[in-house]
Amino acid sequence: MVYFVAWFAVLVLLGLWTLSAWGLHALAQWTLAQAGDVSLGTTVFGGLHLPEAVLSWLPPQAVEAANALLASTGPLVASLLQAVPSLAGVLALASWVVWGLGFTMLLLLGGGLHLLLALWDRRGGGRRPLTGPALAEG
Repeated sequence: MVYFVAWFAVLVLLGLWTLSAWGLHALAQWTLAQAGDVSLGTTVFGGLHLPEAVLSWLPPQAVEAANALLASTGPLVASLLQAVPSLAGVLALASWVVWGLGFTMLLLLGGGLHLLLALWDRRGGGRRPLTGPALAEG
């Protein structure tokens, strides 16, 4: 009976591990699919400006350099976001590897628990007959 409870607990943990890995993979895949639709061009970066309080402390050359840097990184960021959906295959492989490692660890946990219960049972830890002085005292 104790072995059944131990393996049942391990199977429940395996089910929860599988469900959580599946859910996180689906969420990550959905996020990657949505990232390709986002377009961060120069229009978004062109609207970014430093606050007036900061502008008064900076030299005009630094402000122009920062604006030029933002304008030049806009197309780079947009192209990177368009390439993100191609990472879905790598994500699937990584999800299977992580799930497999967790599955193996949980099976090893179940085997170790089974071995501990067998050793405890062999030493008579759970089934001592109530005879002799123990029966007279109780």
